[in-house]
Amino acid sequence: MTNMLSWEELAAESGGGYRTAQAMVAGTLRKAILGGRLEIGRQLKQDAIARQFGVSKIPVREALKQLEGEGLVTFRPHHSAEVSSIRYEEAVEIMEMRVVLEPLALGLAVSRMTEEDLLGAAKILDQAGLDLEQEGVGEYDALNWQFHRALLAPANRPRLLATIESLHTSFQRYLRVYAALLLDVKDQAQREHRHILDLCRRREADGAVGALEEHLREVLRTVPKNLAQEGAATNGSK
Repeated sequence: MTNMLSWEELAAESGGGYRTAQAMVAGTLRKAILGGRLEIGRQLKQDAIARQFGVSKIPVREALKQLEGEGLVTFRPHHSAEVSSIRYEEAVEIMEMRVVLEPLALGLAVSRMTEEDLLGAAKILDQAGLDLEQEGVGEYDALNWQFHRALLAPANRPRLLATIESLHTSFQRYLRVYAALLLDVKDQAQREHRHILDLCRRREADGAVGALEEHLREVLRTVPKNLAQEGAATNGSK
């Protein structure tokens, strides 16, 4: 296997800004997995990770459990862990959950949105309108989540929002597999985002909820459609 990222290289990239050792390990591993730099099936040995990150095994184990909850890590018998595979069924399930939960949150949020909330969402949307090839898929997806979060946060449902964020995080891997597809649908997605924002601005909650649900159903129809074949090819190459 060539160009395999070493734990030494990964630990050197961890940087500061984390409040706990668990957050540092989880954040660094998450970024590497979502960026495709830790390949599918890569074994995540707690001893090696702890040694290179200069922490005990406890925060490493908790970080891996956290990433398991996000669908990025799979635990095998005898407590061994590895980078999770990409599965068509998981992509469908993630989007089915988002279709239910995000409109629920938006319905609660619209009447509570301030002008500052709306201006912040519009600013993010303008930034996401830059050329995707210049930004890269990871940057665009980060902006996409920031936009969705800006619309949903006024609902003031922190547990609901945390669940939705976890679903977004898990789905990032599928967007990276389909970077070419994202190029094709990005303009349409931007138009749909602007329509949803306009409905929120006019306080048309039912319309905004319906538009968001249709937007997410379009992702469900489009992105996972060819994922079974792509995922099989990816998993077979490890």
